[in-house]
Amino acid sequence: MNETLSLFGFATTPLELISFVLSVATVWLNIHQKHWAWLFAIVSSATYGVVFFNSRLYGDMGLQLVFISVSVWGWYQWLHGDATHEQLPVTALNVRQRWLAGASWLLAFGVLAWFLKTYTDTDVPHSDGFLTAGSLVGQVLLSRKKLENWVVWIVVDILYVALYVHKGLMLTAVLYGMFVVMAAIGLRAWMKSAAGEAAAIDAERDAMVLK
Repeated sequence: MNETLSLFGFATTPLELISFVLSVATVWLNIHQKHWAWLFAIVSSATYGVVFFNSRLYGDMGLQLVFISVSVWGWYQWLHGDATHEQLPVTALNVRQRWLAGASWLLAFGVLAWFLKTYTDTDVPHSDGFLTAGSLVGQVLLSRKKLENWVVWIVVDILYVALYVHKGLMLTAVLYGMFVVMAAIGLRAWMKSAAGEAAAIDAERDAMVLK
């Protein structure tokens, strides 16, 4: 699965190509709030873990293992995650939660960059650590159906394009360029969903008042 092949002028491997297709399917399902996205996320994380190991992107490789665990939790959250154990609605972070998410990103970046620089032979410890930390934050927010997850992914995916070009993973760089566009679409779709859910709640409250 590691033999090199050419696809539309890009050098890739069968395993990277499989991971590419699975990842696109995952994001498409996330945009449409389909819980089966988490199954695709688990499989694509496993295959991309091998791809990143072969490219010495150890932060990203470890991230895929975390993604698998978080995906199991996220799958449950989407199906039974609110107080009534109904499907989780789309919501936004409050100001305190946004500060907490930002602080968590910076803290994880510091720890990961130090670990990668000290204990691995990666040549990109800081960029790998920063983007790995951001991806963890984005994945947790996605698991809780927070609107801001798409903002995090837009920032992370833009920077990942440059990293993967640097590492020669051209097909994956194209994939993350697509992710930027898909994340923007996802943000717009989830904003509409959140507005619709808020309107439904207001209508229900008005009906109760009238009664």
